[in-house]
Order: sequence, then structure tokens, then C-alpha cells
Amino acid sequence: MAFTAKDVQKLREMTGVGMMDCKKALTETDGDMDAAIVYLREKGLAAAAKKAGRVAAEGVVLAEVDANGVGVVVEVNSETDFVAKNDEFKKFVADVAAVIAEKNPADVDALLTMQYPGTELTVADLQREKVLVIGENIRVRRFARYEGGVNVSYVHAGGKIGVLVGLEVEGIDADKVTELGKDIAMQIAAMNPRFLNRDQVDASTLESEKEILMAQVAEEGKPANVAEKIVAGRINKFYEENCLVDQAFVKENKVSVQKHIDAVAKELGGKIAITRFVRFEKGEGIEKRSDDLAAEVAKMVGGN
Repeated sequence: MAFTAKDVQKLREMTGVGMMDCKKALTETDGDMDAAIVYLREKGLAAAAKKAGRVAAEGVVLAEVDANGVGVVVEVNSETDFVAKNDEFKKFVADVAAVIAEKNPADVDALLTMQYPGTELTVADLQREKVLVIGENIRVRRFARYEGGVNVSYVHAGGKIGVLVGLEVEGIDADKVTELGKDIAMQIAAMNPRFLNRDQVDASTLESEKEILMAQVAEEGKPANVAEKIVAGRINKFYEENCLVDQAFVKENKVSVQKHIDAVAKELGGKIAITRFVRFEKGEGIEKRSDDLAAEVAKMVGGN
């Protein structure tokens, strides 16, 4: 019996299993939808899909730089913090980071199709396998990869936050700027800057901030003729709080990050510039499930 792309989509919606596995199931069962569901359950894929519907907001963020200088930061989520400490889970995260460093996938979808180290399977296959073995939903959420220049990584609180910093260095050995890079990465972890510098602040963000500040000044009853000057001063404060190079350096808050970089570059006899950075915080932006324990207990007692 023939089947269409709509049949594949329908099977995917019914089971939550990936498109390629659904297509294979329909091929193996000659397009029989019920038989295809059984096929997926027999393969353990439907069970994995059931777990995949659960909220995964825990896990770990790993940031590292490999022997070739390629920097990677990746977030892999699990349902509980307990699983994130599991050695099998940690090995999976490290192997995924190695694939990203070596293969340079365009995005997570591309990453999932790539071969998992030491096997004939894909990263997606291994992810499903870990779901079944560990018993929780596990998913690779996002990653960033830096190649070229000097890259420095930093992991805070055992994987709660991961930071990757890219530096451009002239006239200085790369190993001499690693300490500076680590300090900058710690700054990013602690202060969570939104932008690298003022040039990166987009016009809409700046305009929105100005509107908010103008409203504040009006609420304070300041005269209109001085409002613009007050707002300009507060915009500078906005830059100092939100732009990395303008922030007060956490280890010596009397100087900015940029001034500290300039001082280190002068001392080492060369030039150093931050070109980019990324900061991942575990679970940020994921709506965590809030279970009502009392209701759950009452449900169990009531036998419903």
C-alpha cells in the first residue's frame, strides 16, 4: 500500500517520532498506519517519543576548546538535575561537543544527522537511546562554535552557565592571553552583558530605552529643557551596564573591561580585541513545569 508525505506527517503527530523514522516505519509496513505504530513501539522509538513530550529544563552547559583551538559551547537538557550528574549523560554531552568541533554542523537539526563517535549511528539515534536507557527526556538544545583567533571557554557552577569568548590577538603568543580570556569569560558569566559594544546595540533597543527613560524623567517632574541631557546621561549608564567592554571589570571595578584589556595588551607588547562571545545559561527561556503535588496526591488517594 502506497503512502504520502501527509501520512508520514500524521504518523509523526501521532507518535512524536522523527520524520525519517516514521517514513521507514511506513515503508516497512507497506503504509499501514496501525502496523507502523506497532513497528515504532517495537523499536522503542514510540516510548522515547512519549518521554520526549516531557519538559526538559535541567541538564548541563559544556564549554571547551579542543586541541585545534576550536571553541564549542553546547546545552543538553534533561528533566532532572540528578540525571545531569550521571556519567553516561556527561559522556553523551562531551561526545556531542566533539562532533560539533570536528564536523561544524549548521544547526541542531544538521548535528542530529551526523555520525556519533565510535558507532554507525547518528547523534539523534544515540539521543533516543539515552532517553530509553536513562529514563528521562534528553535533548540537544543549542550550541555555538568558534574557529579562528584565540578562543577561551569557561564553565560556571558545574555546568549551570557556559561561556565562550573569541579574541583577536596581534604580536602576542596565544597562551599568554588565556588568563585574560578566562577573566573576561568569568565577567560575562557574572554580569551577563547583552552586547559586546555600543555599535552592537540595535536602533530599536536604543529607541525603546530612550522612551522608557523619557517617561521616567517626566514622572520625576524634571523640566523639559533638561530632560534630553538627563536621558543622555542615563543612556551612558545603560551602555555601561549592558555592553561588555563598557562594564566595570569585576576584578578591579575602578576600570572598564576595555581599559583592562588595553592595559594587558600594552604589558604584553601587542594588541588584543574581543571579537565575539556567547553565554548559555541552563534552562533559560524554557517554561518549567510546576507540578501541584497536593492535587497529585489527592488524585492518587481518590483512585482517579
